Amino acid sequence: MTTTTPLSINSISSPALQTLVKDAKALYEEKFGSSNGGAYCTVAPGRVNLIGEHTDYTGGFVLPLAIDYSTVVYGSGSVIVSNNNTTSTIELVSKLAPDKVETKTISLDTKPPSEKEALSSWTWFVLGVVAQYLPDLPTDSSFHLKIAIAGNVPLGGGLSSSASLEVATARFLECILGEEAAFSSSTDKLANKVRAIRCQAAENIWCHSPCGIMDQYVSSAASEGGLLLIDCTSFDYQTVAMKQPSTVSLVIANSNVKHSIGGGEYPVRVAQCQTATKALQQVDASVTTLRDATLDLVETAKEVMKDDDVSYRRARHVVTENARTVAAKSCLQDGDWAALGKLMNASHASMKDDYEVSCEEIDILVDLAQNFDGVYGSRLTGGGFGGCTVTLVEKDRVSALMDHLTKEYKAKTGTDCDCFETSPGPGARLLGTD
Repeated sequence: MTTTTPLSINSISSPALQTLVKDAKALYEEKFGSSNGGAYCTVAPGRVNLIGEHTDYTGGFVLPLAIDYSTVVYGSGSVIVSNNNTTSTIELVSKLAPDKVETKTISLDTKPPSEKEALSSWTWFVLGVVAQYLPDLPTDSSFHLKIAIAGNVPLGGGLSSSASLEVATARFLECILGEEAAFSSSTDKLANKVRAIRCQAAENIWCHSPCGIMDQYVSSAASEGGLLLIDCTSFDYQTVAMKQPSTVSLVIANSNVKHSIGGGEYPVRVAQCQTATKALQQVDASVTTLRDATLDLVETAKEVMKDDDVSYRRARHVVTENARTVAAKSCLQDGDWAALGKLMNASHASMKDDYEVSCEEIDILVDLAQNFDGVYGSRLTGGGFGGCTVTLVEKDRVSALMDHLTKEYKAKTGTDCDCFETSPGPGARLLGTD
């Protein structure tokens, strides 16, 4: 878990990550003074989901990759043993609000905030993660932490800024606890898996966002050059490499339409999937989640849902999206980019028509990409209701595509579109001590 490797900013290959580390360190020193060699610097990435949307919270399959947009936690801390005080204290400051140091306390007796309280402060994302690690502390002990945070994952862009913050915080806490104590309260010792489950619980319980496991899992477990095919029932995953040498690339386009995954339509979709599952169980009692259903079963159950076309279409999306996601694995390994592109296009159509999580701006971006020479496929990525698209395109057409999207999206919507090329990157890690 821990290392004595000194932090070396110049050895970090990503210029963007170098900047984040410098910013977090400078902010820490401004607010808390020198760490005197006692700081840890951890990082966790945002993610793009290539395919497998709105399937994770129904136990299905997802196929995301980590990107070179991240959250850095630079901080120090200790575990304090005291018979009189088991309340942990966290002092934290963010580059997004650099003038305000937040001081928070939490113990095993602290109750999660109300939904209104959770929405009022970003600090609940951190506190929720701390809450998951409190059981790992020795008896009669507490954390005392000082943390500075810097990130560049676009907020509300569907690239998992919240999971990136949670997982970077979790990795930092594991350093403070040490190798022996971290995960000591868990029967499962697979660090990447337990970390993801804990961070999902932090967001579900402490931030009132009913997200699935995907975002936290890929941020925790991703590896350089590989996508993760995650089974959201068993929580097992496979690393899937793109066939090399690859002649294609992935382009992300941010619509700059903002959304909050915890509000609005997202929880509605979760509830609608639960309703659809109950309808399917009237036909086949063995169904526990939509992951268990087949398209034939959904069509058979259509009669049961005849007065509820919405539930039928939600179920049809999830079942067909699971099939597309599993098929995408083979396309990546075989280098069958045309087939992968067709799966991506079908995925977007399903999200637009059956799951109804797209919007006008996203549809414009997808249409612009799908009709551009050299593009194999394009789709909405993330929770929807805005956010980003992911496009599979020939490498030598990347620059032309980004220019095209930027120009035409602005002309059609009056809004700027931010584009970047990406490839699968590494997950959460300790960058060094300082």
